[in-house]
Amino acid sequence: MMKKTIIKAIGTGVFLSAAFSLQAHAETLTISCGAVGAELELCKDGVKAWAEKTGNEVKVVSTPNSSSERLALYQQLLAAGSQDIDIFQIDVVWPGMLGQHFVDLKPFSNGAEKEHFESIVNNNTVDGKLVAMPWFTDAGVLYYRKDLLEKYSQQPPETWEQLEASAKLVQDGERKAGNDKMWGFVWQGRAYEGLTCNATEWVASFNGGTVVDEKGKITINNPQAAKALNTAAGWIGTISPQGVTNYAEEESRGVFQSGNAVFMRNWPYAWSLAQAEDSAIKDKVGVVALPKGGEDGRHSATLGGWQLAVSKYAKNPKLSADLVMYLTSYEEQKRRAIKASYNPTINALYKDKDVLAATPFFGSLYETFVSGVPRPSSVTKSKYNQVSTAFFNAVHSVLSGKEKAEASLAQLEGQLRRFARNGKWK
Repeated sequence: MMKKTIIKAIGTGVFLSAAFSLQAHAETLTISCGAVGAELELCKDGVKAWAEKTGNEVKVVSTPNSSSERLALYQQLLAAGSQDIDIFQIDVVWPGMLGQHFVDLKPFSNGAEKEHFESIVNNNTVDGKLVAMPWFTDAGVLYYRKDLLEKYSQQPPETWEQLEASAKLVQDGERKAGNDKMWGFVWQGRAYEGLTCNATEWVASFNGGTVVDEKGKITINNPQAAKALNTAAGWIGTISPQGVTNYAEEESRGVFQSGNAVFMRNWPYAWSLAQAEDSAIKDKVGVVALPKGGEDGRHSATLGGWQLAVSKYAKNPKLSADLVMYLTSYEEQKRRAIKASYNPTINALYKDKDVLAATPFFGSLYETFVSGVPRPSSVTKSKYNQVSTAFFNAVHSVLSGKEKAEASLAQLEGQLRRFARNGKWK
């Protein structure tokens, strides 16, 4: 019964057969892939190439786009010791929570991890075991309409205050010109992990620190963090639609790509989609670092990204690891970067001429990608999901007008103290 429930929860998988699938020696593997933007298509193409090369079969399972929902599903599968999925696509903040369920990939990597960003490899190493290989990295960036900023004699903003002023100016001008659907700024305001990412950027940009620092101290209840959240709340109904509190990545992209927003906070994947032939804003988009919280603030981008891990319950761990090494290789990461602007985790690809020709901002924003602000997953360990949920709910209450930031952050601090028993995270 448990297995049937899990299969139903996963949804309908897409079955990819190799040319050799009828051969008796063929193995069948199952991999979970996300479906934000072009993710699912790229995953299918990658596993199909490996399947044809090796004579095996791969079943691709599409999982929820919401990382919070996906984590809940993974926890259910792994707690049951399920063999329904061999390879898991996991968020950069999950190795500490899920690592005990994954195979150590070092015996299968031949040292390939040395070519990847050291910070991500360290993040994916739990108790000395490499529980996941980096697949693509992420950091929040600011998209803007080059044509509209030029039309209104505006420059890409350096501070949030400048963004607010430019967004309002262009929004009002375009509405007066006949586009009553135009908004100044869209982002991810739904109560989910994406809001944790956005709010982490706001707080850090105002020098408000982090939710929990690297030593485990709860630091979020401070005046600069409150200022950051109150600033964001002020965007709603002025330069951002009321509905932004229900937006995730794709809702934001939908508004921006249809030509109805001046600025958008999103991940790099949105670039290739904005540049597609059928895009209403093709060749009209620029990308820069997210604004600072005032002249004394700093440009801050939350570190994101996804990894591939092999389940301890996989029927063929060695073959599963082989697929992981193929999908995270130089050539495969290069293909994904060129085709759909997914950020590589291999340093050398940021100097690859083909990659830079397809996605120029990979070069200009290199420092943004290698120095992203981490969420406190390493220090809060198994409690991270509770910490993040408490944080994004607290932020959402400010955005929706239920609480002022000062009161919401004070309540959040009390919650977090209850999570950290005796001041320690376990």
